[in-house]
Amino acid sequence: MEEGIFNRTELLLGKKATDTIAQKRVILFGVGGVGSWCAESLIRSGIHHLTIVDSDCVCPTNINRQLIATTRTIGRPKVEVLKERLLSINPEAEIQALQKVYCAETADSFHIDTYDYVLDAIDSLENKAHLIRRASDSPATLFASMGAALKMDPLKINIAEFWKVKGCPLAKALRQKFKKSKNFPSKKFKCVYSEELLENKGAETFHETTSPLAENDWHVSKVHTNGTIAHTTAIFGFMLAGLVIQDIIRE
Repeated sequence: MEEGIFNRTELLLGKKATDTIAQKRVILFGVGGVGSWCAESLIRSGIHHLTIVDSDCVCPTNINRQLIATTRTIGRPKVEVLKERLLSINPEAEIQALQKVYCAETADSFHIDTYDYVLDAIDSLENKAHLIRRASDSPATLFASMGAALKMDPLKINIAEFWKVKGCPLAKALRQKFKKSKNFPSKKFKCVYSEELLENKGAETFHETTSPLAENDWHVSKVHTNGTIAHTTAIFGFMLAGLVIQDIIRE
């Protein structure tokens, strides 16, 4: 069955490349608006060994942009729902679903050194910074997503080396954190980002009681929810997956 699934991929890339893709081990942190689409693209592109990490359960406010979020999956762990979907695409894939938080205390449990690629799609500034440092110290290739909220224009989504990312508040906050601590990533890595930064036009009708706050603790003023939409978060995720596939076929 697996051979038939990837006929069109092999037609485009060749058998050697598709065989190499299937051998790579990838770990993805965060399977929300960006990470869920990234995981789907990776599996459909032939990644066979994928570990997905996220501690959250599906909630109603996820439905507007997250692949795994529907009215039928509310309350279920995101990684559990996503694993089921990924195995329905390729039943022979090896999917490890970890309902855990990545942080300094849990970092060792993920055995990052055993992976070929580490993908960062998490929002927490503290945990994101720690993951970037840890992954950059490992043999793995690191790719990261910067902030995908408050974006609408797909033509403004781009890829750049982390220190060359412009106009992204999350990237700016990360750079400030690294400089303040004088603890920098040990190697360069590419990011998906957008310079676009819109305003929340519906802020006056947003009620915390009906819409739980997101964990955007990188924001300079306070934790709050920013508006998002499916096509931009999905493009971020697809581009993150694309970085992996392109890197593999360049080998």
